[in-house]
Amino acid sequence: MMTDPIADMLTRIRNAVRIERQQLDMPTSNMRKGIAQVLKDEGYLWDYEEIETAPARTLRLHMKYGPNGERLITKIDRISKPGKRVYRGYKELRPVLGGMGIQILSTPQGIVSDRRARESKIGGEVLALVY
Repeated sequence: MMTDPIADMLTRIRNAVRIERQQLDMPTSNMRKGIAQVLKDEGYLWDYEEIETAPARTLRLHMKYGPNGERLITKIDRISKPGKRVYRGYKELRPVLGGMGIQILSTPQGIVSDRRARESKIGGEVLALVY
């Protein structure tokens, strides 16, 4: 039984980037699709798709690398964990590495990046840090 599916997703992405895989498959959920959408919108993934497989659906991420094969994701960490939730208001959200990275938040308006949360003036649970 998996206790933290978000941490599992981030670990799969971290491992795929380290071995330079072009695509990555994992079980799907609405939370995982939301995180994949944010990563795509922020330019860390080419695309993602949901594939119908038996017995459950699979989420396929198409990884993105630089023009010379360099990693776009150098670090991806879980911030809010099941044992210690981390919540931030939009005023408490600071740019990551001077705007070079993002925080992924779960808000009442869905899964969003810290940039969009500041623009929309909404806070939420800080799920992950990516740069």
